Amino acid sequence: MEQMRVGIIGLGIMGKNVARALTRNEAVRIAAAADVNASTLSEACGQMGIAARYEQYEEMLEKEALDAVFIATPDWAHHGPVMAALGRGVHVHVEKPMTTALDEATEIVNKVRETGLKLQVSYNHRWLSPYNATWKMICEGKIGQPLMGYARKNNPIYVPTEMIPWAGSSSPAWFLSSHDIDLMCWWFDADPVEVHGYGMKRVLVQRGIDTYDMIQGQVRFSSGAFAVFESSWVYPNTHAAMPDSFMEVVGERGHVHLDRKAEAIEMSTEEKFSWPRTFLNYQVFDRWVGAFPSCINSFIDAIMQDRQPYVTAYDGWRATAVLEALHRSVESGAIEKVPAPPER
Repeated sequence: MEQMRVGIIGLGIMGKNVARALTRNEAVRIAAAADVNASTLSEACGQMGIAARYEQYEEMLEKEALDAVFIATPDWAHHGPVMAALGRGVHVHVEKPMTTALDEATEIVNKVRETGLKLQVSYNHRWLSPYNATWKMICEGKIGQPLMGYARKNNPIYVPTEMIPWAGSSSPAWFLSSHDIDLMCWWFDADPVEVHGYGMKRVLVQRGIDTYDMIQGQVRFSSGAFAVFESSWVYPNTHAAMPDSFMEVVGERGHVHLDRKAEAIEMSTEEKFSWPRTFLNYQVFDRWVGAFPSCINSFIDAIMQDRQPYVTAYDGWRATAVLEALHRSVESGAIEKVPAPPER
């Protein structure tokens, strides 16, 4: 079988993780990669054995005959490479959130429908077995119709101050709540219709990073159900969780609680106490396992099997729609409506 030629755009934390996840997929060859930082590009491609290297993704798409690209640029820098790849007939896997602007998300949904190409958003939590099991149990009617939800994802301050250099161009909701919003839309099987949110800027602004410390919002869905989404990234670095994550769904005849603060391991050393994370992306001997590599390789399967990806451009639109309305509400203090979704 001829290998699928793929490219990677963005070689930060997630781009490198994409490369690691694809390394053992015999159906794939990583043919090229692009990153605006020359030193990052050289170092990452050297480690991964990627020969064709470009500082501009446009040049890579023009010169390389690619079947698919994996886009792992920062939150706000997805739209350009997504549209460029689709315009050249290339299937796209893009990091979450799909975009940070609703008009851009609508344009992407329309382009995917127009071209018939595959696009999957990296809402990889759908591949975590507890979350997937929750979806199946709801589909089977075990708790009746979902009526109310709650989701929390809070990180230590290390994340916006040290881990990502572009926190000032994002927010804890864009970075953290986007996963939870996708899951709740999926579980509720309903479109968001309105949002009311609150936010606080204090801790990070004092450190020279102009973004929110924390955001909390309530979303009402077309089914009548509602959910609260909470995100913060100013926990002290002494906190053991990364992130402190909890979700709840209450239905007509039951409920589901999902607590991911600790993933089966507690560890203490002379330096700190921690809950090491292994469920999302972890190297077991010579393979990377977990929800993230499962999501990455599932997209390759979708192309090869000519099936719909398990997270579509429409799903990406819904999460962006909630997040944009949430940020509008935080600024206005009012309940903000979510526009009607585009045609699927």
